[in-house]
Amino acid sequence: MVFVFVFFVYIVAIHPGVDLGENLQTPPSPEQLLADAKPVDISGIKEPWVPHEDMVKHGKKVFSQNCAMCHGNEGKGDGAAGAGLNPKPRNLVEGHWTKGGGYIGIFNVISHGIPGSSMAAYGHFKTEDRWALVQFIDSITQNKVKEDPAKVAEFAKTAQ
Repeated sequence: MVFVFVFFVYIVAIHPGVDLGENLQTPPSPEQLLADAKPVDISGIKEPWVPHEDMVKHGKKVFSQNCAMCHGNEGKGDGAAGAGLNPKPRNLVEGHWTKGGGYIGIFNVISHGIPGSSMAAYGHFKTEDRWALVQFIDSITQNKVKEDPAKVAEFAKTAQ
């Protein structure tokens, strides 16, 4: 019985504990949550393929609601649903593109998916939402592909 008592005292009062290697993050403040919850009005944007801060903000919301489950909140391919997929979801931050990066390539992948992979097609999303996703993904990737704006505009006229 003495051993049990001494062991209990050791565990409770003396032992420093076990480092679980947890990456503790502070939750966002209520003000930040409210700021993120405000709708972004993109109805006045006539050319959604032209870089615009509101499109990036809207794209982040669309991404959080539809893509983060696989690609992770930061786009690093570490989402909860993605853990069970083979192949694993793309790390959009690193941006190793298989179907070409840039606005046209990303728009096509969002619209048509990648056959033989876990990337589904999202062509049923509104065109403006897909362009917003393109702009958000381009804003977080480290491997930006430069495209001719005239070529993107020409593509966008027929992109549905």
